[in-house]
Amino acid sequence: MFRVSSLLLLLLLLGVLINSTTSQLPSQDILALLEFKKGIKHDPTGFVLGSWNEESIDFNGCPSSWNGIMCNGGNVAGVVLDNLSLSADIDLNVFANLTKLVKLSISNNSISGKFMTRLGGMVEFLDISDNLFGSVLPNDIGKVLSLKNVSLAGNNFSGGIPDWVSGLSSIQSLDLSRNSFSGPIPRDLVQLNNLVYLDLSDNGLTKGIPKGFENVGVLEVLDLHGNMLDGELDPEFLLLTAVTQVDFSGNLLVSSSGNGKFLGGLSESVKYLNLSRNRLTGSLVSGGVAEMLGSLVVLDLSYNQLSGELPSFNFAYDLQALKLSNNRFSGFFPNDLLKGDSLVLTELDLSGNNLTGPISMIMSTSLQVLNLSSNGLTGELPLVTGGCLVLDLSNNNFEGNLTKLVKWGNLEYLDLSQNRLTGPIPEVATQFLRLNHLNLSHNSLDSLIPKAVTQFPKLTVLDLGFNRFDGLFPNGLISMPTLQQLHLQSNKLSGQFNLFSSSFVSNVSSIKVLDISDNQLGGEFPDAVDLLTGLQFLDISGNNFSGSLPLSLTELKGLVSLDISQNHFTGPLLNNLTDGLTSFNVSYNDLSGVLPDNLRKFPESSFFPGNSELQFPNPPAGPNTRGPSSRKKPIKTVFKVLVIVACVIAVVILILLAVFIHYMRVSRRPVPQPVATKDVHRQPAAGSGGATVVSAGEIAASRKGSSSDTVAPEKPGGGAVPSLSPSKTSGFSYSPDSGDSYTVENLSRLDVRSPDRLAGELYFLDDTVSFTPEELSRAPAEVLGRSSHGTSYRTTLDNGLSLTVKWLREGVAKQRKDFAKEAKKFANIRHPNVVGLRGYYWGPTQYEKLILSDFISPGSLASFLYDRPGRKGPPLTWAQRLKIAVDIARGLNYLHFDRAIPHGNLKSTNILLDGPDLNARVADYCLHRLMTQAGTIEQILDAGVLGYLAPELAASKRPVPSFKSDIYAFGVILLELLTGKCAGDVVSSEDGGGVDLNDWVRLKVAEGHGPDCFDAVLITEMGTPAADKGMKELLGIALRCIRPLSERPRIKTVYEDLSSI
Repeated sequence: MFRVSSLLLLLLLLGVLINSTTSQLPSQDILALLEFKKGIKHDPTGFVLGSWNEESIDFNGCPSSWNGIMCNGGNVAGVVLDNLSLSADIDLNVFANLTKLVKLSISNNSISGKFMTRLGGMVEFLDISDNLFGSVLPNDIGKVLSLKNVSLAGNNFSGGIPDWVSGLSSIQSLDLSRNSFSGPIPRDLVQLNNLVYLDLSDNGLTKGIPKGFENVGVLEVLDLHGNMLDGELDPEFLLLTAVTQVDFSGNLLVSSSGNGKFLGGLSESVKYLNLSRNRLTGSLVSGGVAEMLGSLVVLDLSYNQLSGELPSFNFAYDLQALKLSNNRFSGFFPNDLLKGDSLVLTELDLSGNNLTGPISMIMSTSLQVLNLSSNGLTGELPLVTGGCLVLDLSNNNFEGNLTKLVKWGNLEYLDLSQNRLTGPIPEVATQFLRLNHLNLSHNSLDSLIPKAVTQFPKLTVLDLGFNRFDGLFPNGLISMPTLQQLHLQSNKLSGQFNLFSSSFVSNVSSIKVLDISDNQLGGEFPDAVDLLTGLQFLDISGNNFSGSLPLSLTELKGLVSLDISQNHFTGPLLNNLTDGLTSFNVSYNDLSGVLPDNLRKFPESSFFPGNSELQFPNPPAGPNTRGPSSRKKPIKTVFKVLVIVACVIAVVILILLAVFIHYMRVSRRPVPQPVATKDVHRQPAAGSGGATVVSAGEIAASRKGSSSDTVAPEKPGGGAVPSLSPSKTSGFSYSPDSGDSYTVENLSRLDVRSPDRLAGELYFLDDTVSFTPEELSRAPAEVLGRSSHGTSYRTTLDNGLSLTVKWLREGVAKQRKDFAKEAKKFANIRHPNVVGLRGYYWGPTQYEKLILSDFISPGSLASFLYDRPGRKGPPLTWAQRLKIAVDIARGLNYLHFDRAIPHGNLKSTNILLDGPDLNARVADYCLHRLMTQAGTIEQILDAGVLGYLAPELAASKRPVPSFKSDIYAFGVILLELLTGKCAGDVVSSEDGGGVDLNDWVRLKVAEGHGPDCFDAVLITEMGTPAADKGMKELLGIALRCIRPLSERPRIKTVYEDLSSI
């Protein structure tokens, strides 16, 4: 009995010991949280790593003392770790072990890893938005009928939206926006009867919008913007829905009927309606459409194809924002919108239409934002501006002076650029105490820049460029404490350039961008420039500065771009300029000495022409340079003899062939007139960055005689190269941007026939320039390249004006009367993204026809983009490529809509990059209008060889460039920007064959490997979600541009789509 009792006591003690030990083990919930903690790589705030430790575990099943953890009894009920900048790589399946979890929210961090394949059955709130999760969502995550709020937004999920999403019967809010989902919207989503908020925006969803959303009675927000949804806009949904906020913008939707109506009806419950950036057509004044919009608070129909006149909207009592920009609206501007009698409008945007007529006084006190830019509005500026804070009247035809500004109100943003305004800026300042942006560029304003401008206390951007302001540089501008950008380029400012007034306090200036190029400023550049500590872009080119470069330039450590070209600076280059420079130009000066090490990364065009005493140390070895390691074993005598004999035979054959060709040409040539010979000696230049320099008169003379009178420089290796001189028989397009360069070093002597000067007539298409044929003929010229039209040169007149002169080949230009008629249509073309045509020259002989345009530096898109020898500068970044694409689209939009003319010859060599910001400008436009039919066909064939030819032109017997063929060529350029490849290149395919760039990209996209096409130098930037998404969007736009003729978008649509990336 005693033994039995002892045994029972022993078993009892053992049980107590086991129970005590077990109770000290962490719970399943704690183990799951510790597993999540293991994946955290960086916790900058210490919110998790500083709190989640085993010492603080109370072993009751839930660590309530841990930050971000909510408990319910002994279980974890919530994990909330939002906005902590956590960096982690985790498997979300660890949270499946939290059986009582109700809320999981880890938004706005940098967490990546695997999405869950199972989820606890009690979870109601799941938010992993704005992280780095990717890949395809699993097909099943178990029974999750409890989920009410799900947000996966702002990640990189791809593939289709899985079926389990449509099975979330309790869901109230579903946000899958800002991902890369593709395919159609699941039709069963319309069966989610508890859904209040649905956001599928900014994905790649396709096909139509499923019918039935109007039956979801509690749905308040439906956001599908930024996809590729097509088909008709469902009239039944808009008429019957109870949704208050509808956003279908940025898709491919078309109007629901062909009877001219824009809408068939609209529910009164809709307060916010955004249908911008689609393909909607119709009118707002037909069929009672305008009255249907009466209950709206916000209406955005911008970037569509709506047309007709505008209604007065006097019935829209609740309308606060009206955006109808970039459509085809015409007729007089409805001035009732500015009266403010019964309207509560706060924002009105009618920019980019065809509205005409004057605008009256702006009487509305509620209207704060008014954008009427890029229309055809005329008359004088309005007398008063009401309560406007933002006023944009740019790119219209307003005339008169600026005296009305005296009565304008408390504006914060004012843009009157690209109008026909004249006279001085009035001396007013008191009413502009809140003004932070003032743009009066591209007008004909003159006189002195008033001191009142320096008294605007909040001004950050001041652009007075491209006017006729004269006098001294305004004292006190630079020292304005808030001013960050100052643009005074292309005026007539003269005298000394004084940076600061006498009262300037050091370190007050906030200037980041300073552009005073193309003025008449002189003297030494001030040494106090080092006080501009935040300066990033400095352009003083095209002035008369002299003396040595100030040492203080080396103190500007944030400087990114420096252009001091076309001045008279002397002495050495500075040794310690910041290594952060990405754009640099000191050409056309008189600098000397040895080039500093940190500046040798820039192309020779940054230093030459000019600076004849500047030296490149340790130039790279030439092709004939041999080092000790390059010696080869002696060649046997027998082989030497064979080589010599072969060379002799080859030379004899070449001599006989040359004699035969010479005889044939002489027998066909008429008796020549006496000629004179000129020697054109080399200018000292290092390397191969220079250009052949001859006078325009000598170029004219070299044109006379037979087509065999060409400039034939020798390559360093002794091989023959194509002629630089224009030839009557030249056909295939040549440009130095393709990689070949012809330099002063390669051309030691140039025989030029006939000393005649230009004896014809000059006709100007821009009233801001004037010079004589004699001045043009004696100006030095540099060969830029050749095309199917002829040869282009850069010439610099005595007054410093640089022009591009295109010397047309004989036989490509129309007769004089027709030529002049077409040329007049290009008069006064002025746009920041279009190269201005200055005039043309018509000579007494058939081959003396010149077209004069602005010279743009530093070069063409091709010279910066293609990975070839001689590429200018480092590879273009994603931001630069996107900006260039937008710039090109803006320029084409101007040509297509403002001037109603197609470009006709769009290619990367005709996209010129201007200044340190590489602003893209389209050049060589509309030359087909000046050409004979044969010349136009030759241009089109040339485009075909280079890869830019639209299929419909290739199939036509009498091809004529069109707006849609421009769109095709632009699409090809967009593909070049994305891939870094040349359109004319043959790309190797996987089967061993070769395809052109367009087909290669299409194949990759069809295989689901579109990103594989992107330029390798962009790989590092693709890690950024915004850049990666932007590249994919740009690819989609490019592919739409190269669709068949009837499916290509208009340039307005393309421009807006690009601008929205």
